[in-house]
Amino acid sequence: MAASTTTASELTAEQVQSILVRPLEDASQFLGAGPRIFDTDGSPVRIPKLGATGTPSWHGENELIDEVEQGFDEITLLPSTMKSVKVLTRYSNELARQSVIALDAALRERMVRAVADRIDNAFISGDGGSPSGSEPVGILNYPGTQEVPVSGILELDDLLDAWGLALAADVNMSSLRWWLRPETFTALRKLKDDNERYQLQPDPTQDGVFRLFGAPVTVTHRIPTDGGQTTVVLADFSQIAVARDQSPTVKILDQTYGDYDQMAVRVTARYDAAPMNPEAVVLLTGVDTDGATGS
Repeated sequence: MAASTTTASELTAEQVQSILVRPLEDASQFLGAGPRIFDTDGSPVRIPKLGATGTPSWHGENELIDEVEQGFDEITLLPSTMKSVKVLTRYSNELARQSVIALDAALRERMVRAVADRIDNAFISGDGGSPSGSEPVGILNYPGTQEVPVSGILELDDLLDAWGLALAADVNMSSLRWWLRPETFTALRKLKDDNERYQLQPDPTQDGVFRLFGAPVTVTHRIPTDGGQTTVVLADFSQIAVARDQSPTVKILDQTYGDYDQMAVRVTARYDAAPMNPEAVVLLTGVDTDGATGS
């Protein structure tokens, strides 16, 4: 009997797209922030980019034109040492038959959230893993980023300093986004002017969307704290590259645990990320987690 979509244990691409890939991009704060995603067949990804170039000169009529050299550079993602995010859930056939909820929907939500959480943690604060290069490096640890040392209570002027550094890095204004911890955001949200008006106002055209100096705000607890201090991020996500090893794969294991009369769902995903322009990421470091001022 020929294999078909009804007998094969692998989910079809359309099913994977609908139950994992799209919900994953919605659930993941990092993937939902707008980085450039490159699909690959699993091999390392090389993204070429222009490097430094010589300075053009002014020339008059019939004068010899100076020759300048153009440098080239590249970003390498998904090295052969890069690990995958993998999760497996087992359940009994009795549970599948007797469950009062849609078991497939419950498992889908659980898998999407588990994978999204793991990816977000790595993309935000990952250190590359051990050995080096086995896991993604997070945005807080990108080499070559710009920094605004706060070393205390966050002030609105600190945010403007970060904004100025980002503007000097040729950022895409429409792709700039702030990342703050909940307590940092709450402290900023409480700031008022002399007329008791809040300084941070929601976007009246969208529910729950806040902006700081024109850029949207993402509130996440995944930015770590250390000794009562944390970090605030301002980044142009259009200049961050994400490599995706095909689409996340879902497989139904209907024989592996047959001795226990169990089924299993296995999900694997392989991602990597790196900045195409590190200076488009500005980190405000040493921010106290318990306050902000308006000065």
